[in-house]
Amino acid sequence: MSSSPSLLVEQADGVLTLTLNRPDVLNSFNHEMAAALQDALRHAADDPTVRAVVLTGAGRGFCAGQDLAEALPQDGGPMPDIGEIVKKSYNPIIRAIRKLEKPVVCAVNGIAAGAGANLAFACDITIAAEEASFVESFAKLGLIPDTSGTFFVPRLVGVQRATGMFFLAEKMSAAQAKSWGLIWDVAPKAELMNTVQAMAKQLATQATRGFGLTKRAMNASFGNDLDAQLDVEAQAMHEAGRTADYEEGVRAFLEKRAPVYRGA
Repeated sequence: MSSSPSLLVEQADGVLTLTLNRPDVLNSFNHEMAAALQDALRHAADDPTVRAVVLTGAGRGFCAGQDLAEALPQDGGPMPDIGEIVKKSYNPIIRAIRKLEKPVVCAVNGIAAGAGANLAFACDITIAAEEASFVESFAKLGLIPDTSGTFFVPRLVGVQRATGMFFLAEKMSAAQAKSWGLIWDVAPKAELMNTVQAMAKQLATQATRGFGLTKRAMNASFGNDLDAQLDVEAQAMHEAGRTADYEEGVRAFLEKRAPVYRGA
């Protein structure tokens, strides 16, 4: 697929790299960029040559959340329904990331605020530049955290820390985000994209179906009790055990060689 003005798209070595591209407004979302990202994630799901996705931002920021120019009255008209913006722009993106049965690695190159922070927290593995920061800025506008923030953040850090993040809206460093378990790792800014791309390329050579089934089972765990989750694991293992990659993994183990996975 091709790039758009607000979303740069590049595919190489099984990795689809999506770059939010509105650097003049710190990659804040407007309708066009949200729609482009939704389309790109659909492409990633449908294209078997895509075996991992990288999400990052152009310029000095990752994503500053919603472009407020679209969330204010136009020409004296009524206040836009922000709930409808959430439904149309952000919810489809989060659902697509979580349902995408391929790894999604997020490279946070700068400020991640509001929906931008929660977008990063919803990805499978997130690595931030040392200079990057996160802020749940909704309280400053009298709003509530969206883009799955109220779902993932309490599960990642606990209720007390999540409440403090939401109510106080204080900026958090990348190092603190790592120490709290909100992200996987921190890297020097000059090395961020090389680090993330190397990880994504390595993931793209592995058993993609196994990753997808693992992600499916993890998603199911958020709403299951133990008995139900054990059943999910058994079913996912049944499916994994019937993949070509599982057969290749076993053969490679027995033949004492590196496996060559095809993602099927």
